[in-house]
Amino acid sequence: MPCWLGSCRSTSDARVTSSPTPRPVPPPPGPAPAPRRRRGVGPFSLRQVAGALGVVVVAAVVLTIATAPLGSTAPGLPNPAASAYLLGSPIPGLRVGDLAPELAGTSSDGSTFVLADLDGNPIRLADLRGRAVWINFWASWCPPCQAETPILREIDEGYRDRGLSLVAVQVQQTVDDGLAYADRYGLEYAIGADVSAAVFRTYRVFALPTQFFIDPDGVIRAVVNGPLDLAGASALVESILPGEVSPGPSASDLVAPSPTP
Repeated sequence: MPCWLGSCRSTSDARVTSSPTPRPVPPPPGPAPAPRRRRGVGPFSLRQVAGALGVVVVAAVVLTIATAPLGSTAPGLPNPAASAYLLGSPIPGLRVGDLAPELAGTSSDGSTFVLADLDGNPIRLADLRGRAVWINFWASWCPPCQAETPILREIDEGYRDRGLSLVAVQVQQTVDDGLAYADRYGLEYAIGADVSAAVFRTYRVFALPTQFFIDPDGVIRAVVNGPLDLAGASALVESILPGEVSPGPSASDLVAPSPTP
């Protein structure tokens, strides 16, 4: 075998070495795995979104139940201005012929609460003996109460000098709420903030608005669970004015009717 440039060596002298075991060559890197996509809305996961929606749905159901009109089993308020807002289960309440209790009660902290007007002056039925009294339980967020406001204002202006005292008991709202509402609508009748609903409980009210018509001797002559129209309110007030007390019209016939669809 020819040798080139003395590079040939005898095979007998040559050190026999084993060929190194080749290292496995790692496979060429493939494309990076796609990041796991987070399914959801914005920064929220679907689980979080579902949880939030569940809270909203439950809240909506509770709100629908709490605001269902009296005598209606259908959800919602097709005519909220002519329907009372049910705030609790109907309970046996004060009756016609009962002596009206004072506008007071026990607060949630156990203290005695006496209703006062927006100027801080106590409102006592004992001080109103000899006058007819219309007590209206309401709240500024209540649609039928809002719709009834012009009627209360007109009745107050028309009958105040004839012996009527109108007392609007604002349930679970503050004096500032009452001041803002009275200023906005030019109301001059007495408004009392029943912040803890103490008077509300004393009168066993379960819906807004609820009306009590009291004669000059302090006796309840009519109870209406719901809003009144002008004619109905006028008839009830006329029946309890000083010197004109009579059995009066049936209160159940004087609740403002829902318009025919």
